[in-house]
Amino acid sequence: MLYMISVAATFLIQGKLAWREAIYIGVMVFCGWSAVDAINNICDVNLDTISDPFRARFTKNLGRFGLVITLLLCALTFSLAVVTRNFLVIVFIFLAFSAGVLYSVHPFRLRQTIYKPAVNFCVGALPILIAAAFASRFSENVWALVFLFGLATAVYSLWGDLADYGSDLDAGGRTLPIVLGLKRGFCATIASGFSLFPLMALVGVMFQLNIPYYLVLFSLAIYLSIRVIPKRSLLLPGSTYDDALEGLGQTLVKDFVFIAIVQTTNLMLSAFLKFQGFSFSVV
Repeated sequence: MLYMISVAATFLIQGKLAWREAIYIGVMVFCGWSAVDAINNICDVNLDTISDPFRARFTKNLGRFGLVITLLLCALTFSLAVVTRNFLVIVFIFLAFSAGVLYSVHPFRLRQTIYKPAVNFCVGALPILIAAAFASRFSENVWALVFLFGLATAVYSLWGDLADYGSDLDAGGRTLPIVLGLKRGFCATIASGFSLFPLMALVGVMFQLNIPYYLVLFSLAIYLSIRVIPKRSLLLPGSTYDDALEGLGQTLVKDFVFIAIVQTTNLMLSAFLKFQGFSFSVV
């Protein structure tokens, strides 16, 4: 997803189909994200035994080779950043890795705290900042894009907390659903998810994207509504179906992953169509 976000951001920021730059930035961000994710997998292997057994087995089977892969990805990412000879790109890559360490590694371990969305805000914001630094363009629209995608990944992390509720609770975590309680945390997470649709529509307006972009966005909003509304009775006051609610959270996080993949693809293709001269726009 971050690869597609990086490609789309490069097109939108540079105002053209800058394929070479987009692919380079996309590969650099993908390698960096993979390295940070690998660090998280290594540090989370015991928690994943409960919430994601397949990933836990895969990480354990890699053994020390997993650490070698992580270090190689880190080295590759920094090498790609240094080759650009752009100081800000190098700084933003360093900040991305710093956020990854704070997210996963003891004694910081913000992954299991209420501050997790703040770290994930950086995960979404930094690829846009890297693309902006590469092009040396920091307009108002670019800063708005940084904020909106940072917010989007922060919300995405809240949905991930629903799937990890059981393992985080057993491990003494203090994520938002645990601090607020499962039901209130669930409601807050759903509300934050729906709030992203108007924000993503705003992205389309700012960069004058075409009508198909909004049609896909509207379809995703309908899809999420269909998945949530039939289960609304679990959220009513007095409902005691916590096991069912926890199961619904694990289901919805998969739906949100699907929505995130479709929307990032939608953004990338819409940016491509815009600069290909497809002018069927709303503004």
